[in-house]
Amino acid sequence: MSVLEKVRPAPRTEAAREPRLTDEQGRRIRVGELAWRYVLLLAVLALTVGPFLWQLSTSLKGPTEDIFSSPPRFLPEHPTLHNYERVADTIPVWDYALNSLKVATANVVTNCVGSALAGYALARLRYRGRRAATLAFILAMLVPVEGIVIAQFTTMRELGLNNTLIGVVLPGSIGAMNVLLMRNAFLNVPYEIEEAAFVDGADVWQRFTRIALPAVKGALAVVAIFAFMGAWDDFLWPLIVLSDPSRFTLTIGLNYLHGTFAGDERLVAAGTVIAVTPLIVLFACLQRYFFRGVGEGAVKG
Repeated sequence: MSVLEKVRPAPRTEAAREPRLTDEQGRRIRVGELAWRYVLLLAVLALTVGPFLWQLSTSLKGPTEDIFSSPPRFLPEHPTLHNYERVADTIPVWDYALNSLKVATANVVTNCVGSALAGYALARLRYRGRRAATLAFILAMLVPVEGIVIAQFTTMRELGLNNTLIGVVLPGSIGAMNVLLMRNAFLNVPYEIEEAAFVDGADVWQRFTRIALPAVKGALAVVAIFAFMGAWDDFLWPLIVLSDPSRFTLTIGLNYLHGTFAGDERLVAAGTVIAVTPLIVLFACLQRYFFRGVGEGAVKG
């Protein structure tokens, strides 16, 4: 070997010349494709979070600031919380929020308990008509709420539950989609674990409470979030079944705020932020269980 061959550096490989970008499966991603993905993500972020940030900015602007200026000004010049005080002075917003909290909490409890029991029965128990019951829950998801609202109102009237918070909770106490989510979550739990517990003498209730239920905490978090959001944001059914202003939920109360001060968008924006804040707090507390639960309750292909 000559001296020149010893001194000459070895040629760089392709990996040394260009950094390798891969996804979770180890597949190579081109730089242009990665940039396009980030552009799409930023666009979706702007469409979803942008309106809320604009409402938050509007709620913090003072009465002398122009909220319809062109070009629009995003940051308020003199941020103030006076609009939130005016909302509380205009309508009993905290009483409405308490009513909504009662309805949403009851909806979460009934959906978590009922969906877990029904989902376990559809996934694990063996009885005649199990497939027909699963099909019934699937078909129930296809029925629009507006198509059965009259029947629900008539039922609540016959039961004497009109103009009560129980009448608001009862029709949505167990959702068909939540039952199917829990069914698929229980199906993903290895059946051999329950078989071992059965050999050890565990009955159905013990296998449900001690083995199956702790394994699907993520799916329960998903059900809790969906149930809370559905009850907190519901407007049509509380508007139909409630007539006493002292029992109004927050969504109905904010509608009255908009009708009273139709020209002052600052109050409407402040009321919107008040209504959305509990949902953000709930999701922030349960987000790690939520993303894990989406996989647990995913529909198998």
